[in-house]
Amino acid sequence: MDLKQLRYFMAIVEERQITAAARRLHMAQPPLSNQMKMLEDEIGLQLFRRGPHHIELTEAGELLAARAAQLLDMAAMTKRELQDLKQGLCGTLAIGTVSSSGNLLMHEGMQAFRAKFPRVHFEIHDGNTYQLIDMLEKRLIEIAIVRTPFNASRFNCKYRQPEPMIAAMTPELDWAPQQQEIAVEELADRPLILYRRFEQLLLDTFAAHEFTPDVTCLNDDARTTILWANAGLGVAIAPAAAVDLAAHNHLHVKTIAESSLRTRLAAIWPREAYISSLAEHFLEHF
Repeated sequence: MDLKQLRYFMAIVEERQITAAARRLHMAQPPLSNQMKMLEDEIGLQLFRRGPHHIELTEAGELLAARAAQLLDMAAMTKRELQDLKQGLCGTLAIGTVSSSGNLLMHEGMQAFRAKFPRVHFEIHDGNTYQLIDMLEKRLIEIAIVRTPFNASRFNCKYRQPEPMIAAMTPELDWAPQQQEIAVEELADRPLILYRRFEQLLLDTFAAHEFTPDVTCLNDDARTTILWANAGLGVAIAPAAAVDLAAHNHLHVKTIAESSLRTRLAAIWPREAYISSLAEHFLEHF
């Protein structure tokens, strides 16, 4: 078994057809089939079952696919690290970020990382927490910066300090201009603008306080939540850090005094994935 065979194998896994995999690999089908026959003979187990329209993996094939992805990933990163050693730390770091993490990139730790490694380039992918987790599992990014709550069981996690949720509104919608902090119950009967990422958490909290919210807008981006509030269309509920992500000129911002409505940013990466030295240095500065 060698890396070339594993690349051939993974092409078949991803294409689900020998013909399509051979075309992708720029080779004829018979040599590719022969390579897979040699691999099965060496392992002593069948890796594929031929279906009417595509190839299915056996249990042994599923196991090898998981391990092959890790090995090929590690080989590619090792090659990049050796190049880094020769040239000085450089390269491209692929990171996924949720919309409410934007101000993290201005944090002094991130600035220090940029100053220390000026030759490092970034490839940033925006998405919600669940989209970024999917990208991590597909190896499209090395690190995802997401917000709690999420299922952390499959990941290594490095957390930042917790922050409260806030309510942001124009002066016309502010029912208590002198208050910097409000109770959850005060949000009853207010036109609320919710960031969908926290919909269930907020609905559960409102239910625990025995009221049904008036949700005037439900959206997929923390910035949209703030922009709608700035237009006077309702009271935005979002993590405190989200307030500075979108332009606003006269919002009143109040902390919601509720322990269940606290969230924090986390840098996450798969437990069994190998990460590059670039990613390790980035995490040190997170």
